Amino acid sequence: MPTIRVNRVNLFYKESGSGPETIVFSHGLLMDHTMFEPQRAAFEKQYRVIAYDHRAQGLSEDPGRGYDMSTLADDATMLIRTLGAAPCHFAGLSMGGFVGMRVAAHHPELVRTLTLMNTTAMKEKLSSRLRYNFLAQMVKIVGTAPFTSIAVKELFGESTRRSAEKRPMLDEWTGKLRTRPKNIAKSLKAVMNRRAIRKNELDAIQCPTLIIAGEEDTPQPPGNSQGLATDIRDARFIAIPRSGHSSSLEQPEAVIAAMRELFAMAGAPR
Repeated sequence: MPTIRVNRVNLFYKESGSGPETIVFSHGLLMDHTMFEPQRAAFEKQYRVIAYDHRAQGLSEDPGRGYDMSTLADDATMLIRTLGAAPCHFAGLSMGGFVGMRVAAHHPELVRTLTLMNTTAMKEKLSSRLRYNFLAQMVKIVGTAPFTSIAVKELFGESTRRSAEKRPMLDEWTGKLRTRPKNIAKSLKAVMNRRAIRKNELDAIQCPTLIIAGEEDTPQPPGNSQGLATDIRDARFIAIPRSGHSSSLEQPEAVIAAMRELFAMAGAPR
């Protein structure tokens, strides 16, 4: 099982493919590196592809500290440097997007292009913070199983949940979400209580940037993501139909096509 020790934590990562440039994928809360397997299959013939698990999630170590977004961004920064992946094409979904914006703003030399999926620069609304902080307390006590149906509804759009074609994928992820460890509550609280990305940080993002939203995303409605296209210089925004909060899984081909266009604009191999 490949792990790398950075920032005093052992992070799991999966690497495949080869090429002159590297794509680094950063997953969303409650998910793991496998949410980008369709993209890996599409890109690994032309790129080196790395997908990693955040600390305390997936197969990475839980060191008992450092669940905040700034520390996770430091983890990603050190992972990119240690694996010799810079400058990389960084793609982050939801929480991975919170990380990606911080890395691109504070370490622009590490990021060639930035893909932000189902994410926002804003802090969470008070009503959401109260709701999810309560859920986090319950998860610490009883685990994730009783709340799996809530998670599935938040993470996947209605079209996906009603699709017979997507049922095997949805069943697989429902099983994963049901068995997440109780300590995921710490990551949940960190995401819900994160600070906003500051204007000067957004202004500092100078690389070609793609912003993807799912038209059926309820945790991060398209308007939240669309605001990023205004705040990040020359960013391109697309909304994907029949997709909720997990665009890479729900409409993988649309995500792949949009990323290929971004890479072409940056002069990268397609």
